[in-house]
Amino acid sequence: MDISKHVDMTASPPDSHSPSPAGSGQAIPETGNTGIDRREAIKRVSMLLGGLAFAGTGLLNAVENAHGRAARVTATRAQVGAFTAQDIALLDEVADTILPDTKTPGAKAAHTGAFMALMVTDTYDDQQQATFRDGLQKVNAATFMTKTPAERLAFLEQLDKDAKAYMDTRARGAPSHYFRQIKELTLLGYFTSEIGCTQAMRYEETPGRFEPCVPYTPGETAWAGHA
Repeated sequence: MDISKHVDMTASPPDSHSPSPAGSGQAIPETGNTGIDRREAIKRVSMLLGGLAFAGTGLLNAVENAHGRAARVTATRAQVGAFTAQDIALLDEVADTILPDTKTPGAKAAHTGAFMALMVTDTYDDQQQATFRDGLQKVNAATFMTKTPAERLAFLEQLDKDAKAYMDTRARGAPSHYFRQIKELTLLGYFTSEIGCTQAMRYEETPGRFEPCVPYTPGETAWAGHA
């Protein structure tokens, strides 16, 4: 994965967080109080991750709940389960290296670190939680927080290569690589957040007539659709 271009599966235009899932060119639709159709967003993130199955009302509810609490957790530096405020800050910096600020805010601004901690605590089983937390401790032990941005990028690029090699050869039933978990939750948290939907993509709250085909200029962000 070339993290310097955010994530290898997004095919994003330069300086943009807008995804083009499976070459569709479509963005995440929005509806409801925050303008976000998170059910559709979860499907899109699944495509970004190469078809990983995100499904079920339980997951949708967990995502909604995590986003509803993430900003407050960040603001108060609250502990989430076994995750300390320092752990959440580390997750924020890792996520922000994967999806940094460009023309639009990055993953840290979307409180992705707190989102990850909440999702792991609320939805992961004991084995998955142990894998995630053990991996996070390895990242911490590698002094990630004191690295320069370039060093952080190089470190995560190597982790991504290691994760791919592991995932390609792991035995049936073996746990996911911890960096795969981090990458999944970073994408899920960012692209289902209000920032990810309303700022990383273009959104018109009250659209006019339906335009099935419109001119596209390379580098433009994708449009966010409506439910």
